Amino acid sequence: MNRSSNNNPEKPEIERQAADWTMRIDRGLSAQEQDEYSQWLAEDRLHREAIAVYRWGWDEFDRLAGLQTTHHAQIDPDLLAPGNRFAKKSRIVKGLFAAIPLAASIAIVAMVFWPDSAPKPTPFASKAAIELIARIEQKTLEDGSVIKLNRGAVVETQYTPELRRVTLVRGEANFEVAKDPSRPFIVNVAGVDVRAVGTQFNVRLVNDTVDVIVSEGIVSVSAKELLQSGEKVFEEPILEVGQRAVMKLGDAPRLDVTLLSESEMDRELGWQPRLMDFDDVPMREIVAAFNRSNRVQLVLGDPSLEGIRLSYSLWSDNVEGFVRLMESSFGMRAEWQSGGEIILKDARSRLR
Repeated sequence: MNRSSNNNPEKPEIERQAADWTMRIDRGLSAQEQDEYSQWLAEDRLHREAIAVYRWGWDEFDRLAGLQTTHHAQIDPDLLAPGNRFAKKSRIVKGLFAAIPLAASIAIVAMVFWPDSAPKPTPFASKAAIELIARIEQKTLEDGSVIKLNRGAVVETQYTPELRRVTLVRGEANFEVAKDPSRPFIVNVAGVDVRAVGTQFNVRLVNDTVDVIVSEGIVSVSAKELLQSGEKVFEEPILEVGQRAVMKLGDAPRLDVTLLSESEMDRELGWQPRLMDFDDVPMREIVAAFNRSNRVQLVLGDPSLEGIRLSYSLWSDNVEGFVRLMESSFGMRAEWQSGGEIILKDARSRLR
């Protein structure tokens, strides 16, 4: 679910608008409303994120009333039988859902579908393997800037009235910078400064390489001390959307700037969590989608599972939640391998 800051004063209004659009979409949009809705979506990325989560929650209540899945969880059939008072009340609950804050709405869905919310220990043995399955961490800084930390990444922040400085100690992070022309935002990594005012970019430190990718706005990359060799000083690039700067450090530093294709951008930034909405999709495609977004890999251990079709919405970094769901509600069992691989099998195969 959306884990952005509640400090943004525009967020409650965006949530109200998303709830309103969700209800209007449910009853059907006129041609004029469709145009207005498309324009609203295009105005702000936050609009698209909010509507995605509200539509997800709305659909979950629909599934609670009618289980709109091809292959669904094993639950009490009397609970959702026609005429059951709980099934009738789900429509009333949906009305309340649209009138309360987004975080509370998601909490309601979580309580309905995952009543046993107490965390369970991960069967992985090693610390490194446990890190692979962890959720992506998100931090909102005091100025409203948002940092997404890939698994194992560490940052340190130092804010002054004149400057916003973040040090990437290790790993990979994505920065969505709040606009403040009077205070530049600088990410320092291994002696390299990445400077922005209001933009979005990705920084990765691997061994002796600093990798910078810009997805919104522009940033400058500065490393005078590192890139100075004798009388030669490397040019400090200004990166625009889609550009990538790879800086090799060490005794013979080198800086290369390239332009990434859309597919390359998607692949490089695919670690960031996103809501994946599956509608009557075979299990093999769902597993492939998780594997593209995570270092831990899911494997279907029984061919019989490949063709199972599911309709569900889950966050791309919630591998453990998906595995738990498959075990608790879809007749599967998971074998957690020490190397960061999870094998899903038909639970009935033990009896064969």
